[in-house]
Amino acid sequence: MRISSLLTLLFLCIALTSIYAQQRGNASFYSHKMHGRHTSDGGKYHTDSLTCAHRTYPFGTLLRVRNPKNDKQVIVKVTDRGPHRKRLLIDLSYSAAKELDIIRAGVAPVEITRMDSIPAKQFILPSESVLAQVSGKTNSNK
Repeated sequence: MRISSLLTLLFLCIALTSIYAQQRGNASFYSHKMHGRHTSDGGKYHTDSLTCAHRTYPFGTLLRVRNPKNDKQVIVKVTDRGPHRKRLLIDLSYSAAKELDIIRAGVAPVEITRMDSIPAKQFILPSESVLAQVSGKTNSNK
């Protein structure tokens, strides 16, 4: 009886983890005034970096951020804590916000997925990429 209860609890934890692997909320971005200042992980913020601030993900975690309005996406690295406003889910670097085309809006809805929760089959290297040329793999070699 005790073992079945533990197995049920374990199954529920795994199921809930996969359900909550994707988060939805509003994103903003760092102002240019932050350029050169220290982030929570000890590094310096650079406007051209693809980084972000998130309240709970560990430093160094890679996140795929998608703008559902235009389906643009970018992969960012968690280097800071924040945002410090309750209505926001994530603060993006200026470059990441530019990639998602949210600069003009200032705040925009996004979907966040932790990279280790994305199936490997979704990663297809474009034939023009440096990684594809080095590895010898292209889209035509499927």
